[in-house]
Amino acid sequence: MTRHLVDIASLSVAELRHILDLSVAAPKSALSGKGVALIFEKPSNRTRHSMEMAVVQLGGHPVYTRGEEVGFDVRESVEDVTRIMAGYHAVLAARVFRHSFIERMVAVSDVPIINMLSDASHPLQALADIITMEEHVGPIAQSTVAYIGDYNNVARSLAEAVCLLGGTISLGCPSAYDADDDELARLASLGGSVRQSASPQEAITGAHVVHTDTWISMGQEEESVMRRKIFSKYCVDASLMSLAAPNAKFMHCLPVRRNVVVDDAVIDSENSIVIQQAGNRVWAAQVVLKEMILTLMRQESPYLF
Repeated sequence: MTRHLVDIASLSVAELRHILDLSVAAPKSALSGKGVALIFEKPSNRTRHSMEMAVVQLGGHPVYTRGEEVGFDVRESVEDVTRIMAGYHAVLAARVFRHSFIERMVAVSDVPIINMLSDASHPLQALADIITMEEHVGPIAQSTVAYIGDYNNVARSLAEAVCLLGGTISLGCPSAYDADDDELARLASLGGSVRQSASPQEAITGAHVVHTDTWISMGQEEESVMRRKIFSKYCVDASLMSLAAPNAKFMHCLPVRRNVVVDDAVIDSENSIVIQQAGNRVWAAQVVLKEMILTLMRQESPYLF
């Protein structure tokens, strides 16, 4: 059966743990002689470099394609693009504005689809985040992870991963930009513990990891002035970090608006692990790619994909 990486919640606890365990060893040659299409409707420096290097280090050939070259539902339908490119490549990876595009690709593809980001989910980032946390803090099941800011795609995928692994996710989000009751119930059903407060001070208190992200994502530029006003109290500064657990780590998936979303004093501190976090994007991508290919070859991997 062809498996896809659409979001973190589609994984079981065993599958997620399998990814984390494999990330400590570099898999080799799984993509030898194979192509991987990297479709970027939404551009990204880190995602492009980490995905290309993951494919190359596995012996494959990455093919970068800009969104305007593909023209989802403009030049061709999502379904036609998917079927045609699946004939060229072993894996299709897409970074899109609308999550429905990923779902439509999955519905017609005979090869694995990887969601490199959509408006609803950022699973590869969450995998890299969890790998980094366990390297620097320890088991997620024994940790509280505070997320401060907009409950966006990054927050959603991170919360899913923390809950699946039995940890505590503490959300500090302003009203109307937070997780609604149905979403909180969905997260709680995955396992672990979920709490939310409109107070960033309350959300961060005692946290072992503090994570934040941009308040203004690509496509939200017209809301810039309004969002800056709403989120101004959610800047992670030294005063806010002081409420977290001793030696708490700071994380941000980057790029970052310095001294707006987080102060220089925090992101440049010895407790900031944003560089290590970015580096682990390669490891996360390698493991997912390897497991997808091994399954298609009907080899090992009793757990994933």
